[in-house]
Amino acid sequence: MAAGEQERRDGVAAGNRLLGRVVACSGSRATISAIAEGGQTALTELWAVGRLISISVGRNRVVALVYAMSTDQQNWSENRDTIFRVEVELLGEVHVGADGREEFSAGITDYPHLGAIAHRIRASDLAKVYDSGKNDVCTIGKLTQDESLDATIHVPSMLEKHFAIVGTTGVGKSTAVTLLLHKAIQSDPKLRVLILDPHNEFAAAFGDLAVVIDTDTLDLPFWLFRLEEFAEVVFRGRPPVAEEMDILRDLIPEAKRAFRGSTENGLMRRTSEKSSITADTPVPFRIADLLALVDERIGRLEGRAEKPHLRSLKVKIMSAINDPRYHFMFSSNTITDTILDTIARIFRIPGDGRPVTTFQLAGIPSEVVNSVASVLCRMAFEIGLWSNGGVHMLVVCEEAHRYVPADPKLGFTPTRQAIARIAKEGRKYGVSLGIITQRPGELDPTILSQCSTIFAMRLANDHDQEIIRSAIPNSSSSTTSFISSIGNGEAIAFGEAVAVPMRMRFSRVEENRLPKANGTAVVAMSEDTPQSVDLRSIVSRMRAVSGPDISGFQNSYIAAQSTPLSTGYEDAPYEDAEDYIETLRNASDTRPASVHEPYRPDMLPGAQGAYQPSTQERFETIRRELAEPQRPAPDPYHQPSRPAPAFGEQQEPRREGSIREQLLKKPLSSLIRR
Repeated sequence: MAAGEQERRDGVAAGNRLLGRVVACSGSRATISAIAEGGQTALTELWAVGRLISISVGRNRVVALVYAMSTDQQNWSENRDTIFRVEVELLGEVHVGADGREEFSAGITDYPHLGAIAHRIRASDLAKVYDSGKNDVCTIGKLTQDESLDATIHVPSMLEKHFAIVGTTGVGKSTAVTLLLHKAIQSDPKLRVLILDPHNEFAAAFGDLAVVIDTDTLDLPFWLFRLEEFAEVVFRGRPPVAEEMDILRDLIPEAKRAFRGSTENGLMRRTSEKSSITADTPVPFRIADLLALVDERIGRLEGRAEKPHLRSLKVKIMSAINDPRYHFMFSSNTITDTILDTIARIFRIPGDGRPVTTFQLAGIPSEVVNSVASVLCRMAFEIGLWSNGGVHMLVVCEEAHRYVPADPKLGFTPTRQAIARIAKEGRKYGVSLGIITQRPGELDPTILSQCSTIFAMRLANDHDQEIIRSAIPNSSSSTTSFISSIGNGEAIAFGEAVAVPMRMRFSRVEENRLPKANGTAVVAMSEDTPQSVDLRSIVSRMRAVSGPDISGFQNSYIAAQSTPLSTGYEDAPYEDAEDYIETLRNASDTRPASVHEPYRPDMLPGAQGAYQPSTQERFETIRRELAEPQRPAPDPYHQPSRPAPAFGEQQEPRREGSIREQLLKKPLSSLIRR
């Protein structure tokens, strides 16, 4: 029996860490040969893909990662020795440093020689491998290879050069985001976090640390939008018409100059015609002024060729401001200069102990989500830029492939530019980016390449796996060879925040901090669960959120009709249309500021002369209807059948309910004939 074989057989005795010997070595990889004596698996159980081992080379120990295993033959011998080969990737070495202490370095000074002994890695060496050498590290979980060792990251390095979390749906990305953001807030108290939440699931994840903004509590003034972003709203996500864009580019600056807002806070200064206000300048203006300018151009004798475009643009603007889904942009609260309040609330400056903003995008119309995301990302960068780094900002983009897709022909260009600017220049001004996606193959590779720390969870798609492999340094490209089979809650972390790529399992998050859809737990259906679904509320929410409220006008109008004689309003008919319009103005002044004030024709110049004398008869009819006793409203789900009109007979427009009910359903401007 050869001496080498005797040494190998003695080496597998109990308590010995010898696993095999090096039989091949290249610049970055090595092959280790081992033997299973008599078909036993006691030694083979110590090998596993993804584990780290050490190879003794003199005083140093080379650290290697197992990425493949095979036997010399295709079958397994039960009673005879079976030789198998293990393919490993060389990661670095543990050596004695200048101070006399052992430390790990990514470089290799002495490569393994043929016959070098491979051992199970020591726990102390494993701790040195994943030790970043920095004091301000955070524990985010445990190492998969050794549950007794903590998985730590350096949060400042993660935030300084951005990070990404990728993984297929259901593997725990949102939970990992919650854990990392809690650690980031603890590490940097000055950090402000803005989460673009498309599924409304992070509302419950941060509790008292976060402010939740949805369409019901959002006031994002339309004048904060740049021209391209505003056009995305007006054209409902379709490509804009060049002629209409030119009209907006000319008229919006005029509307901004025509605005006469309050100047008490010093932010708004009355500007002259020579001021440098452009369509992108974030100063307030009124949509009524913009429509008045459009009407003025329509009324001109010259420029007949552009009148169809002017009329089309006016229809699009009126459609947008009358759509109740856009109430967060065109409410009465957005007409004044509220830029300070908007920035303070959305970006948490100073914060008041709540540094996180979860911006729920699920209720925002899909055709304008990109423009809203563009405004938020652009403002986040500008705040960091103009504060000279005084504000540390982190923008977290959930489902990032929606905003910055790999295909440059898809997506919204301003959103792509805003996120790309943060990715490329944000670290200079204290603005960080967090990318979360389940399809890294559909994400712009430029954005992903700017993320220096990546947490790769389970990915099933081959193209997505290839994208992640291309993002890992060449010296550890085999790390992702088993990424399709790791468990839920597990990830392979690599980049600036970790010393070497590590396979780890995230820590459990408290039950009350788990991300949940719509901020509530999913209730399991059972036989005892009542069927209490309100179909009417579902239909109303499908159509839109509650529209402009005219109850203030209704109450004041009825009160004016029932006022005692001593007030002088008992039966006072309106002298003309201007008298009625004045009543409308008084009624609107008595409403709360938060109620949306619909735009009326009388807000436009020259509207008073557009009313015809026959309008008085319509007002008399309305008053008679309001004086009649109210009848129950018809059931909207019961529609009595009507006989079809005879051939050639014109069918009358269908009317439901009384004129009073029609008044409450229609915009006030539709009651006035021009």
